[in-house]
Order: sequence, then structure tokens, then C-alpha cells
Amino acid sequence: MANDPAPHPATVLDDVVHQRVRLGILTVLSEAAECRFATLRDELGLTDGNLNRHLRILEQAGLLQTTKGYEGRRPVTWIRLTRAGRIALRAEVTALEQLVSRIRTATGEDED
Repeated sequence: MANDPAPHPATVLDDVVHQRVRLGILTVLSEAAECRFATLRDELGLTDGNLNRHLRILEQAGLLQTTKGYEGRRPVTWIRLTRAGRIALRAEVTALEQLVSRIRTATGEDED
């Protein structure tokens, strides 16, 4: 594949997005307009501290936005994807699909 002018799909994977937990966060957030911190934590089976660390990285990259408020007297944090986050997730999925396609082609899995 050395003659291939397009870069290998693995070279376009985004280190910020590709990390397993962060990819999970972005995927869950893509399924709703916004999500509560506790829901996201429980859905992905994370601790508060672990989720906070990954949210901070994604927020610094401009991929999500957090809003703090209250439901009654209880403090709540809502998280939502930004436009940049949706674009980054779409690009990551496209690169992964290209990788899968190359593997299937190389191993002959597309042939019946």
C-alpha cells in the first residue's frame, strides 16, 4: 500500500477522542441533546474522579460543554457535545470504518 496517496486511516485517529473512555463519553453524548453527569458515570461504569478527568480533557479540547445547576436542592452537572465534538466523533468513526474495511479487504472477508 506504499503507492496509496491517501494516509493510512490509523494516522488520522485523534488521540483525544480515541481513548476508550473518552470515545464512550462522546458516543453516549451523541445519543441525546444533553446528559447528566450521574447518568454518564453510571452508563460507562466510571468513578466520579475518573469521569471528571476525562470530561476536563474533552472540554479543554472544545468537544463538550458542561453546565452546572440544580434540580430542586440537588446540584447537577449537565454535559452536551459541542459542534466540534460531533465533528470529531464523526471523523473518528469514519477512520475506524476505513480501518475495518482495509482489514476485511486484506483478509478476504468481503469475499463470499
